[in-house]
Amino acid sequence: MKDNKFYTLGEIEDKYIGKKGTPKRDKYEVDLQTDVHSHFIGEAIKQARLSKNMTQEELGSLIGVQRAQISRIESGKNLTFSTIARIFTVSYTHLRAHETLANLV
Repeated sequence: MKDNKFYTLGEIEDKYIGKKGTPKRDKYEVDLQTDVHSHFIGEAIKQARLSKNMTQEELGSLIGVQRAQISRIESGKNLTFSTIARIFTVSYTHLRAHETLANLV
């Protein structure tokens, strides 16, 4: 029976992407970090939406995009700074409106 050789992730990255410090490997590392950050931001947006008992369609309506775009944002895809800013601007405005209504009652 033939013995199988196991490789570490680092060995595979070195072989197929390039050694650390090479332009191709540096780009890979940056892209990987960007993807990870986008995922966490998308998940934070999703949790904030759910905490307000909002659907993706309702959030999309507030910021002027389709439900499918909210789904992509929450999964970390198509996440741009302007979209994040619009979501947080709308969230802040929405929160202030509720506080104002609560003070009137």
